[in-house]
Amino acid sequence: MSASTPESAALETEVLLVQRLRDRDEGAMTIFYNKYSSALYGVILRIVKKEETAEDVLQEAMVKIWHSFPSYDAEKGRLFTWVMNVCRNLAIDKIRSRQYRVGSRTQPIEESAALRQAAEPSFRPEHIGLQEMTRQLNPDQRQIVDLLYFGGFTQSEVAEELNLPLGTVKTRARAAIKVLSKLIR
Repeated sequence: MSASTPESAALETEVLLVQRLRDRDEGAMTIFYNKYSSALYGVILRIVKKEETAEDVLQEAMVKIWHSFPSYDAEKGRLFTWVMNVCRNLAIDKIRSRQYRVGSRTQPIEESAALRQAAEPSFRPEHIGLQEMTRQLNPDQRQIVDLLYFGGFTQSEVAEELNLPLGTVKTRARAAIKVLSKLIR
């Protein structure tokens, strides 16, 4: 009679879990989630840096794991390694996505101005009436100024975001600067 080590017991448990997941046993997915979700969430959170986004990516990962489980090959690596790679790749895809990048940069002009004031106490746009001045721009020009100067976008990114030709963005930016320069004088 051979004694079972904790490592062999864990391996046997993992083998059974893998088999149940291959058999599309939803109860096994609950066990899987309870066993691995905390560690996977930690991996995702380190990449995306936002709890809400990490929760979304974890949910997306669980669905992907469930649907793509037939592609898991135990001979190539342990279950945790495979699912960690799925989660890591989804998290990286998320932070590389255009929607994520735009969402993390785009802020209303009032919030951007407030952040800049906090970061640069020597420069206070309200002292020169910058916010009031931008309100005098036409809506197209103000949108361009908001994205370029307060959102941190490049002209190319603004063109892509607003689905405009780059030349149109440059023209509107120049026109806005002319209007603002007249108001400053």
